Amino acid sequence: MKTLLQNFRIVDASIDAIGAVILHDEIIRDVWVKGEAIRYDIGRMGIDRVIDGGGLTLMPAFIDMHAHFRDPGFPEKETLESASLAALAGGYTTVICMANTKPVIDTFEAAQALKHRSNALRLIDLYPALALTRSMAGTELASGFSALDLIRTSALKDIALGFSWPGPRYVRLCSEDGKDVADDALFKEALVRAAALRLPVSCHCDAGGHEALQAWEAGQPYSIWSRIEENVATERAIRLGREAGAHVHIAHVSTKEALARIRAAKARGESVSCEVTPHHLCLTESDAASLGSESYGRVNPPLRNEEDRQALIAGLVDGSIDAIATDHAPHTSGDKEHGSPGFSGLETSFAACFTELVGKGHLSLSRLSALMSVAPARLLRLFDRGAIEPGLLADLVVVDTEAVWHVDTALFRSRGKNSAFSGRALSGKTLMTLHAGSVVFDRGFGAKL
Repeated sequence: MKTLLQNFRIVDASIDAIGAVILHDEIIRDVWVKGEAIRYDIGRMGIDRVIDGGGLTLMPAFIDMHAHFRDPGFPEKETLESASLAALAGGYTTVICMANTKPVIDTFEAAQALKHRSNALRLIDLYPALALTRSMAGTELASGFSALDLIRTSALKDIALGFSWPGPRYVRLCSEDGKDVADDALFKEALVRAAALRLPVSCHCDAGGHEALQAWEAGQPYSIWSRIEENVATERAIRLGREAGAHVHIAHVSTKEALARIRAAKARGESVSCEVTPHHLCLTESDAASLGSESYGRVNPPLRNEEDRQALIAGLVDGSIDAIATDHAPHTSGDKEHGSPGFSGLETSFAACFTELVGKGHLSLSRLSALMSVAPARLLRLFDRGAIEPGLLADLVVVDTEAVWHVDTALFRSRGKNSAFSGRALSGKTLMTLHAGSVVFDRGFGAKL
């Protein structure tokens, strides 16, 4: 089927102009960008469907490098289906989900099974992260990193023998997520094995060592010892990644000191990247206090001070930070009241970033698109998406940059209603999401066609 999307403001990392796009089935076939109205002979071109944007904005769908889907094991928090619907409502069609499920995703077979379940829903492209150690216990490598196990598993033989790239099609990232591998030798061995499979390793960076433990034992507040944890662990991950020859990706950077370490490593030419979350870009510890520092405002790493927040924005501006990731972490109300850390972020991510970064003049919309689409695509070696170019996957999102809306968590598709932006007015709203050329989410925009 051929689809014409016309009269859109087309925005990606390199385009910001009025134009039109033709899709052929699941692929972008043609892109026209002009400064005047464009007319087509729809009959001659064999167009089956026309979507008229009326001046709305068309962007590449977003790609999330860090989300918690809680499936399998925690249906009261989230399910594969509810998380996928939340992703689409936020304009995301590609998501990396963390491995801290029940059971833990610590084998390629488990990752493959979850991806097959996701594929059957035909909603998003899901790539489960693979844990580094068995059950995330930190005592022995996960079976996926054993060369012997790889060779014994017939479905993975060509991966183990080096016949194919990019590795297992259903795994793009490794991570212990909410806990670091404490033992240096084991962590380094995991990094070596990940490098052999050409998989980046996302590091949560909370192994703060003796210094952080001392601060905690001395009764220092969470804001102090968690800062030490992040800074020390970031330096450790960079060092061990360098020694192992691995690509280290630092998750949800939140302190100016950690960012400085990453910037220095990049200046040395080391294979390091990092992400930042919308809540760390938009909010501070005072917002956490208003929400309840030990309940609805608790997140790991915690919301920091204004100086840290401004440093993160500067890191986006100068390119030190590579991508924006949601760290979507749905919880029940009871869990949040008892201090479970994290926010539901998929459905507010674009609007929060648009409001704070584009609305206040820090970034252009093209730069925001790069951070949310093409940059994570390249980090994950997904070269078939992230931009609006002929030949790429037709994963697109229609947004209204003029819309102002109030966050009502009762309307969330996610089962987790624990939003850091609940009740806030945000600018920029996702109206429609297309995945592989099919409309998979429509907030009523389609009814106007």
